[in-house]
Amino acid sequence: MSRVRICQLGEQPYLPVWRAMRLHASERGPDTPDQLWCVRHPPVFTQGRNGRAEHLLDPGAVPVVGIDRGGQVTWHGPGQLVVYTLLDLPRRGLGVRALVERLEQAVIDTLAHWDIAAARRSGAPGVYVGDAKIAALGLRVRRGISIHGLALNVDPALSAFGRIHPCGYAGLATTSVAAEGGPRDPEVVRRALLRALLARLAVDRDAPPPVGEPAAELPQELIRCLARPLATPA
Repeated sequence: MSRVRICQLGEQPYLPVWRAMRLHASERGPDTPDQLWCVRHPPVFTQGRNGRAEHLLDPGAVPVVGIDRGGQVTWHGPGQLVVYTLLDLPRRGLGVRALVERLEQAVIDTLAHWDIAAARRSGAPGVYVGDAKIAALGLRVRRGISIHGLALNVDPALSAFGRIHPCGYAGLATTSVAAEGGPRDPEVVRRALLRALLARLAVDRDAPPPVGEPAAELPQELIRCLARPLATPA
Protein backbone atom coordinates (compact mmCIF):
# COMPACT_ATOMS: atom_id res chain seq x y z
CA MET A 1 0.00 0.00 0.00
CA SER A 2 1.46 3.38 -1.00
CA ARG A 3 1.60 5.70 1.97
CA VAL A 4 0.88 9.40 2.06
CA ARG A 5 2.33 11.81 4.62
CA ILE A 6 -0.19 14.44 5.70
CA CYS A 7 1.43 17.68 6.86
CA GLN A 8 -0.58 20.26 8.78
CA LEU A 9 1.19 23.55 8.15
CA GLY A 10 -1.30 25.85 9.88
CA GLU A 11 -1.24 29.44 8.58
CA GLN A 12 1.88 30.23 6.56
CA PRO A 13 2.89 33.03 4.18
CA TYR A 14 2.64 31.99 0.56
CA LEU A 15 6.21 32.48 -0.68
CA PRO A 16 8.05 30.16 1.76
CA VAL A 17 5.51 27.39 1.13
CA TRP A 18 5.92 27.74 -2.63
CA ARG A 19 9.70 27.66 -2.24
CA ALA A 20 9.43 24.58 -0.03
CA MET A 21 7.30 22.74 -2.58
CA ARG A 22 9.87 23.41 -5.29
CA LEU A 23 12.65 22.29 -2.97
CA HIS A 24 10.79 19.10 -2.12
CA ALA A 25 10.26 18.29 -5.80
CA SER A 26 13.93 18.87 -6.65
CA GLU A 27 15.34 16.86 -3.73
CA ARG A 28 12.98 13.92 -3.46
CA GLY A 29 14.11 10.45 -4.48
CA PRO A 30 12.34 7.27 -5.57
CA ASP A 31 11.55 6.31 -1.96
CA THR A 32 10.32 9.73 -0.81
CA PRO A 33 6.74 9.42 0.51
CA ASP A 34 4.03 11.32 -1.30
CA GLN A 35 2.72 14.21 0.76
CA LEU A 36 -0.40 16.32 1.18
CA TRP A 37 0.29 19.74 2.69
CA CYS A 38 -2.75 21.38 4.33
CA VAL A 39 -2.28 25.10 4.80
CA ARG A 40 -4.01 28.45 5.23
CA HIS A 41 -2.52 31.59 3.69
CA PRO A 42 -2.86 35.28 4.52
CA PRO A 43 -4.50 37.14 1.60
CA VAL A 44 -2.56 36.81 -1.65
CA PHE A 45 -3.31 36.74 -5.38
CA THR A 46 -1.34 34.17 -7.35
CA GLN A 47 -0.93 34.43 -11.12
CA GLY A 48 -0.14 31.32 -13.17
CA ARG A 49 2.76 31.19 -15.61
CA ASN A 50 0.54 32.18 -18.56
CA GLY A 51 -1.38 34.76 -16.54
CA ARG A 52 -2.51 38.01 -18.13
CA ALA A 53 -2.39 41.36 -16.36
CA GLU A 54 -5.91 42.33 -17.44
CA HIS A 55 -7.36 39.66 -15.14
CA LEU A 56 -6.12 41.66 -12.13
CA LEU A 57 -8.81 44.31 -11.72
CA ASP A 58 -8.10 45.89 -8.33
CA PRO A 59 -5.57 43.99 -6.20
CA GLY A 60 -5.01 46.99 -3.95
CA ALA A 61 -2.61 46.24 -1.09
CA VAL A 62 -2.95 42.45 -1.46
CA PRO A 63 0.31 40.96 -2.78
CA VAL A 64 0.34 39.53 -6.31
CA VAL A 65 2.77 36.66 -6.87
CA GLY A 66 3.60 35.26 -10.30
CA ILE A 67 4.17 31.52 -9.95
CA ASP A 68 4.94 28.38 -11.93
CA ARG A 69 1.59 26.55 -11.92
CA GLY A 70 -0.82 26.45 -14.81
CA GLY A 71 -3.90 28.64 -14.97
CA GLN A 72 -4.56 32.31 -14.47
CA VAL A 73 -5.17 34.34 -11.32
CA THR A 74 -6.79 33.22 -8.09
CA TRP A 75 -7.02 34.37 -4.48
CA HIS A 76 -5.94 32.63 -1.29
CA GLY A 77 -6.85 33.83 2.16
CA PRO A 78 -8.68 33.25 5.45
CA GLY A 79 -11.64 30.90 5.26
CA GLN A 80 -10.12 28.89 2.42
CA LEU A 81 -8.69 25.38 2.71
CA VAL A 82 -5.60 24.76 0.56
CA VAL A 83 -4.17 21.28 -0.03
CA TYR A 84 -0.91 20.95 -1.96
CA THR A 85 -0.40 17.58 -3.64
CA LEU A 86 3.28 16.56 -3.71
CA LEU A 87 2.95 13.30 -5.61
CA ASP A 88 4.97 10.89 -7.73
CA LEU A 89 2.47 10.34 -10.54
CA PRO A 90 4.13 7.27 -12.18
CA ARG A 91 4.16 5.58 -8.76
CA ARG A 92 0.39 6.01 -8.63
CA GLY A 93 -0.18 5.12 -12.26
CA LEU A 94 -1.56 8.58 -12.99
CA GLY A 95 -1.15 11.08 -15.78
CA VAL A 96 -1.82 14.78 -15.36
CA ARG A 97 -5.40 14.63 -16.62
CA ALA A 98 -6.21 11.69 -14.35
CA LEU A 99 -4.77 13.56 -11.37
CA VAL A 100 -6.87 16.62 -12.15
CA GLU A 101 -10.00 14.48 -12.41
CA ARG A 102 -9.29 12.69 -9.13
CA LEU A 103 -8.67 15.92 -7.25
CA GLU A 104 -11.89 17.39 -8.63
CA GLN A 105 -13.81 14.23 -7.76
CA ALA A 106 -12.45 14.26 -4.20
CA VAL A 107 -13.91 17.75 -3.75
CA ILE A 108 -17.22 16.63 -5.28
CA ASP A 109 -17.29 13.62 -2.92
CA THR A 110 -16.56 15.88 0.04
CA LEU A 111 -19.33 18.34 -0.76
CA ALA A 112 -21.81 15.50 -1.16
CA HIS A 113 -21.52 14.91 2.62
CA TRP A 114 -23.55 18.10 3.07
CA ASP A 115 -25.88 17.52 0.09
CA ILE A 116 -24.07 20.15 -1.99
CA ALA A 117 -24.40 19.11 -5.63
CA ALA A 118 -21.12 19.96 -7.32
CA ALA A 119 -19.64 19.15 -10.72
CA ARG A 120 -16.62 19.66 -12.93
CA ARG A 121 -16.62 21.54 -16.24
CA SER A 122 -14.94 20.41 -19.42
CA GLY A 123 -12.00 22.68 -20.26
CA ALA A 124 -12.28 24.68 -17.02
CA PRO A 125 -10.47 22.91 -14.17
CA GLY A 126 -12.05 23.26 -10.77
CA VAL A 127 -15.34 22.41 -9.10
CA TYR A 128 -18.60 24.28 -9.54
CA VAL A 129 -21.97 24.54 -7.80
CA GLY A 130 -24.37 25.64 -10.49
CA ASP A 131 -22.65 28.53 -12.26
CA ALA A 132 -20.41 29.43 -9.31
CA LYS A 133 -16.90 28.13 -8.65
CA ILE A 134 -16.30 26.65 -5.22
CA ALA A 135 -12.82 25.14 -5.67
CA ALA A 136 -9.87 26.14 -7.82
CA LEU A 137 -7.19 23.76 -9.06
CA GLY A 138 -3.73 24.41 -10.47
CA LEU A 139 -0.71 22.14 -10.84
CA ARG A 140 2.85 22.00 -11.99
CA VAL A 141 4.13 18.59 -13.07
CA ARG A 142 7.78 18.07 -13.94
CA ARG A 143 9.44 14.68 -14.47
CA GLY A 144 6.30 13.06 -13.11
CA ILE A 145 6.31 15.01 -9.81
CA SER A 146 3.38 17.30 -9.01
CA ILE A 147 3.30 20.39 -6.83
CA HIS A 148 0.58 22.96 -6.10
CA GLY A 149 -2.92 21.51 -5.76
CA LEU A 150 -6.40 22.72 -4.87
CA ALA A 151 -8.12 25.48 -2.90
CA LEU A 152 -11.63 24.96 -1.52
CA ASN A 153 -13.68 27.94 -0.36
CA VAL A 154 -15.06 27.04 3.06
CA ASP A 155 -16.14 30.43 4.43
CA PRO A 156 -13.95 33.18 2.91
CA ALA A 157 -14.86 36.77 2.11
CA LEU A 158 -16.07 36.09 -1.43
CA SER A 159 -15.79 39.80 -2.25
CA ALA A 160 -12.03 39.21 -2.75
CA PHE A 161 -12.80 37.37 -5.98
CA GLY A 162 -14.53 40.49 -7.29
CA ARG A 163 -11.11 42.15 -7.53
CA ILE A 164 -9.97 39.71 -10.23
CA HIS A 165 -11.31 37.69 -13.12
CA PRO A 166 -11.24 34.39 -11.20
CA CYS A 167 -9.14 31.85 -13.12
CA GLY A 168 -9.23 34.22 -16.09
CA TYR A 169 -13.04 34.23 -16.54
CA ALA A 170 -14.65 37.67 -16.46
CA GLY A 171 -17.75 37.73 -14.29
CA LEU A 172 -17.29 34.21 -12.93
CA ALA A 173 -19.32 33.87 -9.74
CA THR A 174 -17.76 32.21 -6.71
CA THR A 175 -19.37 30.44 -3.78
CA SER A 176 -18.35 28.60 -0.62
CA VAL A 177 -19.24 25.58 1.48
CA ALA A 178 -20.88 27.84 4.05
CA ALA A 179 -22.85 29.81 1.43
CA GLU A 180 -24.22 26.50 0.11
CA GLY A 181 -25.44 25.40 3.55
CA GLY A 182 -22.40 23.40 4.67
CA PRO A 183 -20.16 23.87 7.71
CA ARG A 184 -18.20 27.06 8.30
CA ASP A 185 -15.38 25.34 10.19
CA PRO A 186 -12.41 24.59 7.87
CA GLU A 187 -11.27 21.80 10.22
CA VAL A 188 -14.51 19.86 9.69
CA VAL A 189 -14.18 20.23 5.93
CA ARG A 190 -10.47 19.38 6.02
CA ARG A 191 -11.07 16.00 7.65
CA ALA A 192 -13.69 15.05 5.07
CA LEU A 193 -11.58 16.29 2.15
CA LEU A 194 -8.49 14.35 3.26
CA ARG A 195 -10.50 11.13 3.50
CA ALA A 196 -11.80 11.70 -0.02
CA LEU A 197 -8.35 12.55 -1.38
CA LEU A 198 -6.77 9.44 0.11
CA ALA A 199 -9.49 7.29 -1.43
CA ARG A 200 -9.15 8.88 -4.88
CA LEU A 201 -5.35 8.70 -4.87
CA ALA A 202 -5.24 4.93 -4.51
CA VAL A 203 -3.01 3.34 -7.15
CA ASP A 204 -6.06 1.77 -8.74
CA ARG A 205 -9.75 2.17 -8.07
CA ASP A 206 -10.11 -1.37 -6.67
CA ALA A 207 -7.20 -1.00 -4.24
CA PRO A 208 -7.65 0.13 -0.63
CA PRO A 209 -6.89 3.83 -0.12
CA PRO A 210 -3.36 4.81 0.86
CA VAL A 211 -2.75 5.28 4.54
CA GLY A 212 -2.38 8.86 5.69
CA GLU A 213 0.48 9.47 8.09
CA PRO A 214 0.00 12.68 10.08
CA ALA A 215 3.21 14.65 10.57
CA ALA A 216 4.00 16.04 14.00
CA GLU A 217 6.43 18.64 12.66
CA LEU A 218 6.62 21.00 9.73
CA PRO A 219 8.42 19.58 6.68
CA GLN A 220 12.14 20.26 6.78
CA GLU A 221 11.94 21.99 3.40
CA LEU A 222 9.50 24.52 4.83
CA ILE A 223 11.60 25.07 7.96
CA ARG A 224 14.60 25.82 5.74
CA CYS A 225 12.62 28.19 3.53
CA LEU A 226 11.07 30.07 6.45
CA ALA A 227 14.61 30.88 7.57
CA ARG A 228 15.53 32.49 4.23
CA PRO A 229 14.85 36.06 3.08
CA LEU A 230 11.54 36.43 1.24
CA ALA A 231 12.65 36.62 -2.37
CA THR A 232 10.50 35.37 -5.23
CA PRO A 233 11.94 32.13 -6.70
CA ALA A 234 13.28 32.26 -10.24
